[in-house]
Amino acid sequence: MKKIKFAFGIHNHQPIGNFDFVFEEAYQKSYRPFLEILERHPAVRISVHFTGILLDWFEQHHPELLRLVAKMVDRGQLEVMSGGYYEPIISVIPERDQIGQISKLNERIRNLFNYKPQGMWLAERVWEPNLPTPLSKAGMRYTVLDDTHFKYAGLQEDDLTGYFLTEDLGHTIALFPISKTLRYTIPFQDPQNTIDELARMATEDGQNLIVFADDGEKFGVWPNTYKHVYEDGWLERFFKVLEDNSNWVELVHFSEALEQLQPVGNIYLPTASYAEMMEWSLFTPTIKKYEQFQHKLQEIGLWDDYAIFVRGGFWRNFMSKYSEVNIMHKKMLRLSHLINRNSIPDQHKFQKALDHLWAAQVNCPYWHGVFGGLYLSHLRFAIFNNLILAEKILDEYRALPEVNIVDFDADGHDEILIETPVHDAYFKPDAGAILFEYDFKPAAKNLLDTMTRREEAYHSKLKDAVYVEDFQNMNGDQTASIHDLVLTKERDLMQYLHYDHYERRSLIDHCLPLDTTLSKFANGEAEELAGFYNTPYELSEAIRQKNKTFLHFKQRGWLRQKNDMLPIEIGKIVTVCHNQADIRIEYEIKNLSDRELHFLFAVEFNYGLQAGQAEDRYYYDSDGRLEAPFLNSTGILDSSSMIGLKDEYLKLDIQVSGEDVKEIWRMPVETISLSESGFERVYQSSAVLMVHEIHLKKSVKFSVRQVVELIES
Repeated sequence: MKKIKFAFGIHNHQPIGNFDFVFEEAYQKSYRPFLEILERHPAVRISVHFTGILLDWFEQHHPELLRLVAKMVDRGQLEVMSGGYYEPIISVIPERDQIGQISKLNERIRNLFNYKPQGMWLAERVWEPNLPTPLSKAGMRYTVLDDTHFKYAGLQEDDLTGYFLTEDLGHTIALFPISKTLRYTIPFQDPQNTIDELARMATEDGQNLIVFADDGEKFGVWPNTYKHVYEDGWLERFFKVLEDNSNWVELVHFSEALEQLQPVGNIYLPTASYAEMMEWSLFTPTIKKYEQFQHKLQEIGLWDDYAIFVRGGFWRNFMSKYSEVNIMHKKMLRLSHLINRNSIPDQHKFQKALDHLWAAQVNCPYWHGVFGGLYLSHLRFAIFNNLILAEKILDEYRALPEVNIVDFDADGHDEILIETPVHDAYFKPDAGAILFEYDFKPAAKNLLDTMTRREEAYHSKLKDAVYVEDFQNMNGDQTASIHDLVLTKERDLMQYLHYDHYERRSLIDHCLPLDTTLSKFANGEAEELAGFYNTPYELSEAIRQKNKTFLHFKQRGWLRQKNDMLPIEIGKIVTVCHNQADIRIEYEIKNLSDRELHFLFAVEFNYGLQAGQAEDRYYYDSDGRLEAPFLNSTGILDSSSMIGLKDEYLKLDIQVSGEDVKEIWRMPVETISLSESGFERVYQSSAVLMVHEIHLKKSVKFSVRQVVELIES
């Protein structure tokens, strides 16, 4: 009788910052019922991975699940896999953090289950060739990757009948290829289809190994899977059919396979992730070409045979594609370096700072695809919140303020980083001398946690999307092509689809025609008369005093007036207070021509406060709450020199004021993104513009000011 070895693995994860009800739903719909049914089938032996985030949540909310896991570990039914504690993309964090995170989860598993893990789950299966070194240093013997990783290296389907060894600088690790076929059959097809695939791969000597490993959430959390997997009994039938065929299907843990089988051979894999992730990491114009080429190959019947030669991009390019990702990543790297250079002598506080740092390395907000979290502001908030909490511990042991001029974001241009006990203010001279990160430490909040409205390749599908309620009301004939439909959670989303031609940060200098309307500006249709909003300013002077730092920026450029381009100079002196969250900007605009200039000069601020329509987050002026107070409201103040934004949840009070202000404009910045459940509009930030009407003969001076305070309880 032909036999085969079958390794079955499950990966369970929820990101830091996700809502508690999401954790609870995943527990009730996936984690708990899966393990309860598995317990009733003791002959079914699998490998399971829980991120440290989930283990912490289970211990607090459902410790009974941990007891169930421990019971099945004790009887040899479960192998527990390790990984990065907070599920980082391992290859883009420093080695000391790589080893630290894996070691932390190893220790947690030992304490909870009295089990020493042998291998690990690799977040998003992002592989880079240098990974064997840190993984082996952390005590790991194996990891699991998609079979396409191996095919990209030149292997064929029939070669993938076991595990392979790879190395980096002599450090070895075993690699198990995950069967794409089984990822499609489990749990979506009848259990017999999996048995048929196992039978196809079985041999007389029984030395072939086939691997399934995938997200546990597909067993109950993914759309329509709870009914299919549990209510309709798919999982029960699947475990039963494995038991019925146990005379030739041997279920093994990955660690057992290492002991029972010799490696198929050595292999060196290229950088890769799963196919969709590699596509998403491409730049938008290239994604469109990639999809066109893929469809062309499918039309002429070549895709199945030649798909391995059509690869997407490289995961790290999410940091090039989205500046928001790059800023989070480089802030994390900066703090990792500062914390790990032995600057926190108290070991308890040092470990606490490391935990906040590592929590900020969770991968989910660092990329975007159908399942990616970059566009979800609550996930980005968790990143910056943990980074600032780590920094506050570090601040106890360093002399502040610090003023550093360094290439923070690794783009070849220096940034100016002002860090004080109260706030961090990071400026980018080469892009309009904007303020690109502003961390208010008492609330552990980056007020500039914003998103720029960008074109995404999937936006081309929005015009054909079907409103979800219309879809639910369709009859059987209309749903014949259900798998081809793209849903939208809101009608007429096309009217909200706008793109920005600059980064949504603060201290952005706009020169606009006098007849510019708020509507045109909000829609990204306003004409810019000069390029000051995104071109380099010269840092002519930087002076640090006891309680303040002064930055003097200048730029000369050209202003369009009718059909002429006339010379103009803008100087702005930024004063950053050290002991309070107070930033003042003094402007001087000089007319270098002999003609009078007429235009609007608007200074833009953006604030990412998570909720656009919540009673505890609102606009106000000197007379109190505005008539339309929500942070996603649009409006003009024409008789006020200040506007405030309050976030009572985070205890934040932000005031923006100015001299000689003609109007104050406000508007929401909202993105249209695609998730697994359809297109949705997401509030990202509130834009505030201090608008000055300029009639300039020689020069004009005025100032604006931002003050942030903590609301007293």
